[in-house]
This record gives sequence, structure tokens and C-alpha cells, in this order.
Amino acid sequence: MLLPRVLVLGNPQSRHLQLLNEIPPPSDLHIGTDPEFVAREAPLAEVILHGGFDGSIFNPMWPLARRARWVHSLSAGVEGILTPEFVASPVPLTNARGVFAEALGEYAVAAVLHFAKNIPLIERNQQAHRWEWLTVEMVRGSTFGVIGYGGIGRESARLAAAIGMRVIALRRHPVLPDKDDVAERIYAPHQLHELLAASDYVLLAVPSTPETRHIIGAPELRAMKDSAVLINLGRGSAVDEAALVEALREKRIRGAALDVFETEPLPPEHPLYTLDNVLLSAHSADRTPDWLERATRMFLENYGRFVRGEPLLNVVDKKAGY
Repeated sequence: MLLPRVLVLGNPQSRHLQLLNEIPPPSDLHIGTDPEFVAREAPLAEVILHGGFDGSIFNPMWPLARRARWVHSLSAGVEGILTPEFVASPVPLTNARGVFAEALGEYAVAAVLHFAKNIPLIERNQQAHRWEWLTVEMVRGSTFGVIGYGGIGRESARLAAAIGMRVIALRRHPVLPDKDDVAERIYAPHQLHELLAASDYVLLAVPSTPETRHIIGAPELRAMKDSAVLINLGRGSAVDEAALVEALREKRIRGAALDVFETEPLPPEHPLYTLDNVLLSAHSADRTPDWLERATRMFLENYGRFVRGEPLLNVVDKKAGY
């Protein structure tokens, strides 16, 4: 069987790309990022594996890729490569959606416990050799509100429910997904403030689209309980950071756990670094030791489907952006 010619936009020495050797011969793989190499290979490629996290290589290459029949992104976020030309093309795009849901779900629950159990104070007391009685909270019975009830949102909700939290969620289509017995109630987008007012912990797990930009701004922060915590594991563009900093400084919400930001890397002078009610991580909540290997295995699963003529998994709605 003649296998498709594959252009892989990545470093040939990367450990995760060694998994591509599992493709049976006669495989036709061409791996690299050098501009001359990419320009030479793009017109011949039938499959393109995008291994980057922005469009710096893919976007100028795309007009040359006239034989492309399928594009796969190792990242779940694809906003960086959705140029008007690519969106308008009939070529399907698939991504790593769901691959990182388990790791991000664990992180979401860790963020809940970080605030409920007052971990920062415990650490400060330990470092100061100070024995101080303190009060911690139970999370059992509290409300976990999820905005964006996709793979990450559902996995986070499953773990939250497992420790006794009540789960509510907001979806673009306000119906429960098939076989979902976790969410107690599904809200429509126009009911966002109602969900916020009812939640003790709010998880943002939305993609980057025009509709989700600053979905959490000053009005939404005012709608939250002053004891509530915001957790953002989706995209930094979903939060108006200036409004969030103001709300955190004034203690209008209890705190925030943030893994994603409007500008990355977050500048060292950014005020979020200095606030004592913020848990901040450098877009690394899903970076387990094998995260790239797991993303590559999703490509291999889809590659087999492509060769066999079967439906692809994780097809992106390019116009919707996810």
C-alpha cells in the first residue's frame, strides 16, 4: 500500500517524534522546520503534522500546500493557524482535544484544595517554624461551576463530583452530553451570571474564539461570590486580566488559579505575580513527562484511520475555532 507523504513541522531529534517510526514501511515522512526545507516539501505533502504552538511556520507554508488532504495539530489550541485561507479550504483539521483532559482535571481539583485547605498559609508557617492553629474548609457540598463543558470541563467535573462537590456547567448548547450523570444543571450562555452567582469555584475551560474573549470581565467578577475562586485552564484571552487584578486586590473574590494568560510568557513585572491570593503556573498544568508522546499517539491513531479511509477523531470546526 502506498502511504501518504507526510510533512512534520517539528525537530527531527525530538523524542516524541520518534514514535512516528511506528508507522509501518514504506512510510514517507519528512520532518523539519528549516524554511527552505518546508517551502520545498509543502507542495508535495498530503498530510501535515503541525508540531508547533503558533503559526510562525505553518501559516506562511499553507499557500504552498496544494496537495494537502489533512492537517493535524499536536496542540489542542489551534487559533494560531486558523488563517482565512486555511479556514476557507476544505482540508480537515484535527487536534489533540481531550488528550490533556485528565492532567488538567487533576490540576483543577488541586486548585480547589489549594484554597480550601489554605495551603499557602500552611507553607508560610512551616517555613517560619511557626505552630499556628488554623481553620480549613470542606469542599464537599460546595458548588463547582464549569464554563466550557468539553473534555477538560467534564473530566474536571467528574473529579470534583468524586470528592463530593455539586457540579453545574455552562455550554453553548445547553443540554447534557450523552451518558453524563455528573452535572446537576446545564446553563445557556445568556445565563452566565446566574452560574457565577451560584458557584463557589468557577472553572474556565473554553477555547480562544471571538465569543469567548473576555467572557470573564468586570461585570462577571462582580456577579461572583466574594468567597469564590476563579480557575482558568482554557485560554488566557477568556479573562480581562486588568479587571481580575482589580477584583483580587480589592478582595471582591477570594482568589484565582491561573495557568494561562493574555500574554505568554507573563511579563515579570505583571501584578499577578505579587498577589497573595493567586496560584500562578506557567501554562504547564498539563505538562506531564509524556505529554508530547500522548499527543503524538493521538496523531498515530488518526493516521491509521486516514490510511484506512475511516472517520477522523477530533475534527475541528475551523469556522468556530475549536
